[in-house]
Amino acid sequence: MSNTNILKIHYNSTKDRLVLPEYGRNIHLMIQFAKTVPDFEKRTAYVHAIIELMYQMSPQNKNVENFRERLWNHLYEIAEYDIDILPPSGIRPVPDENYKIPHNIPYPKSDSRLRHYGHNVKKLIAKALDMEKKKKKEGLVNCIGSYMKLAFRTWNREHFVTDEVIKSDIVTLSDGQLSLEEDAVFENLKPGISNGPRRNNMNNNRRRPGNSNNNNRNNTGGYNRNRPTGGSGNQNNRNKWRNNRPNT
Repeated sequence: MSNTNILKIHYNSTKDRLVLPEYGRNIHLMIQFAKTVPDFEKRTAYVHAIIELMYQMSPQNKNVENFRERLWNHLYEIAEYDIDILPPSGIRPVPDENYKIPHNIPYPKSDSRLRHYGHNVKKLIAKALDMEKKKKKEGLVNCIGSYMKLAFRTWNREHFVTDEVIKSDIVTLSDGQLSLEEDAVFENLKPGISNGPRRNNMNNNRRRPGNSNNNNRNNTGGYNRNRPTGGSGNQNNRNKWRNNRPNT
């Protein structure tokens, strides 16, 4: 007696593609079955039942304008516009001729060597290879080496980088077409300083209790016991206004 696996497993990857996956595979199968019903009245009743089921699957869209008309358009789209049924509006949906399925965008292919330097370094090296003037070419290569040294120190702070390492990497990225002199020295570039930390420091200085700005702000606002509260002249003016006020 042979031991054979009688269990047949069907995976979604081997089944037909879903036109509108949000409705699920069962709705697609029911619509495909409705296309095979020969009787027109039974097919109409069956399709209306499918529309009601699709309506119940999206309760959050019940208040959307023309929602049922949209469901009929989806039903025709799932049926590939090949179903003999008339919607309540009396107009059969037709496929949009202007709609085109976009092509898949291929993943960009790039050299995976020394990726910590970035893709722009590889572009600069390719541009240096195309240059004919020797002095400009050497100047560009020195600039590239200085930037590579900065990038290496940025992403590898725990390791010390030397000019010999940068020269070797330039030779590797250029496939041996670029070479530098042994006594060539690359400039140590420094990363730019943004305004963010400086702005934060300014805010912190404002919050310090000993800052003169806080003292000035405290003296100008709120209650100050040293602030004059008026004099007898103001009180005399109030008394005059009360005496001259007309009687009502």
